[in-house]
Amino acid sequence: MVSHSELRKLFYSADAVCFDVDSTVIREEGIDELAKICGVEDAVSEMELVSHLQERNVQVFLISGGFRSIVEHVASKLNIPGTNVFANRLKFYFNGEYAGFDETQPTAESGGKGKVIKLLKEKFHFKKIIMIGDGATDMEACPPADAFIGFGGNVIRQQVKDNAKWYITDFVELVGELEE
Repeated sequence: MVSHSELRKLFYSADAVCFDVDSTVIREEGIDELAKICGVEDAVSEMELVSHLQERNVQVFLISGGFRSIVEHVASKLNIPGTNVFANRLKFYFNGEYAGFDETQPTAESGGKGKVIKLLKEKFHFKKIIMIGDGATDMEACPPADAFIGFGGNVIRQQVKDNAKWYITDFVELVGELEE
C-alpha cells in the first residue's frame, strides 16, 4: 500500500498522467454532451493542470469509456494530441445510420482502462503512471497504474471517495503540488 505522502511524490515525479473524461475533465457525462458539443470548451477551461503537466514534459492521456468524437474535441481544447486519446469509436453504415460501436477498442470492454495503461507502459516504458478519475472503473485501473487520485469536483461517488488514498475536489490542489 502506498501512503498519502508517497502518492504525492509519485504524482510529482510521474512520467504520464491519465485522466478519465466524463465527470472529470468535463462536468457532464459524454452522452449528455453529445447534443451540445460546443459547450465542452467552457467545461474544460479550468484544466490548467494539463498545461502544468505538459510544461514538465509529462505525457497526458485521456482514457474514456465515452465516445472518441467527444473526447477528441476535449483533447484538442487541452492541446493533447489525438494519439493520446483512448475512447470508444462509433460506427455508422454508409447511409449514415448508427451501427453501434467498435468492440475492438480496449475501452469497450470491462477493465479497458487498465488495459490501456498496461499498453502505455509496454509501448513507452513509463515507470510511473497516475490515473485520475471520478469512478470505480478509474480506480480499478490501479494497478497497472502506479497510483490513483480520486476526483469529486463534478460528481462525488462515495465508493471512490472512501477508497481513494488521495481524493480531491479541485484540480488546484494538484497544480499546487507541481508548484512546490
